[in-house]
Amino acid sequence: MAVEIIPIKTRILTPKDNIVDMIAKYTKDLIGPDDVLTVAESVVAITQGNLIRPDEMRITCLARLCCRFIPDYGSLATPHGMQALMLKEGEWRVAFALIGGFLGKLVGQRGLFYKWGGRQAALIDDVTGDMPPFDKCVVYGPENPDQVVADIKERLGCFGAMIADVNDLKRSRIVGATKGMNAQLAANLLIDNPFGNASEKTPICILKGFRQEQEHVRG
Repeated sequence: MAVEIIPIKTRILTPKDNIVDMIAKYTKDLIGPDDVLTVAESVVAITQGNLIRPDEMRITCLARLCCRFIPDYGSLATPHGMQALMLKEGEWRVAFALIGGFLGKLVGQRGLFYKWGGRQAALIDDVTGDMPPFDKCVVYGPENPDQVVADIKERLGCFGAMIADVNDLKRSRIVGATKGMNAQLAANLLIDNPFGNASEKTPICILKGFRQEQEHVRG
């Protein structure tokens, strides 16, 4: 049995919303005990108020320097994105992680910057990285993702719940997932980004029949 991916259209969610309440509102008649509920990490963060406007930041010379060493497609490649990370994780931690990451690449070790630069290094969405009106903000990754997914699962009575960081570059990353589900399998199913990253307003997806697929894969 193949998993059916059902994107759920919502209104624009804001910091005034409770993410668990909103998910329950839009999916309560659609989700069953064999299904997995997935939600985009940026939307969870927005409902937590975990974002900052560029005009609320003072861009330092260090942030302007460090962002030059990030590939152009990354959210940290702009002064605002880099400064936002430094505000969360500390200026010198980020700077030394960047140096360490560069040295690591020279000896064939990749990803050290994101390992040492703090949890938010891989999660930040820079300006234009999210749907309007939050495309004018830098959005951090969500806080307490494991607790959020546990609350979603308990509220909906579904097989599992997951927060995912997915984009149009075929990247699908697990931010938080409930115990007992094959989170990597779920992430692979989301690789084509059914959430969308602009005006689709489908920040929630149901993986219908996921339990059976997981049991089939386990064999």
